[in-house]
Amino acid sequence: MAILKIRTYPDPVLTRPAELVREITPEVTALIDDMAETMYFNDGLGLAAPQVGISKRIFVMDVPVDEERSSNLRVLINPEITAREGWFVMEEGCLSFPELTVEIQRAANVTVEALERDGRKIVVEAEGLDAVCLQHEIDHLDGLVLVDRLGPLMRRFALKEFARLQRTTGGEE
Repeated sequence: MAILKIRTYPDPVLTRPAELVREITPEVTALIDDMAETMYFNDGLGLAAPQVGISKRIFVMDVPVDEERSSNLRVLINPEITAREGWFVMEEGCLSFPELTVEIQRAANVTVEALERDGRKIVVEAEGLDAVCLQHEIDHLDGLVLVDRLGPLMRRFALKEFARLQRTTGGEE
C-alpha cells in the first residue's frame, strides 16, 4: 500500500465528473487500499478517487461509530443518492482545501445505492455526519468541490481565506 498525493484546489481533476467503474479489477482494489491508507494518514473522514488524481467513481470513508474511533471503513463504487430528506447546516472541511472549514447546508438523511469492493450492491441509509460525508464525497465524484455549495459572496470569502491559509502554511498548489 502507498500514501497517495492529495490534489488540492484548483487542480482540474477536482472539477470534472468522474468515470463509472466498469469492472472491479485488482488495480481497482489496490487503489481502494491506497486511498484508505491515504485517508487515515491525513486524518480524513473520507477520500474520493479524484482527490488523488484518479477520475473514477470510487470513495472510501470512515466516520467514527463511537468516541474510541472504532473503524467503520466503507468503500463505495459508482454511488448514487436515491433519496434525500430534511436539511441541516454543518461545518465541513476537505483534504483538497487544507485548513479551510465552511458551513454547508446538506440533506439531513440520505439513501445511497453503490457497489462494495467485492461488487455486491448495497443500499446505505445515513443521517447526521454519515449523511454529510456521503454527500461530500459524491460531490467530488460529480466534479463539485466544497466552495461550489456556497453562495457567490461566501464562495469569494472562502477562496480568499483558502489562499491566505495556503500562503501562511506553505500549502502546495
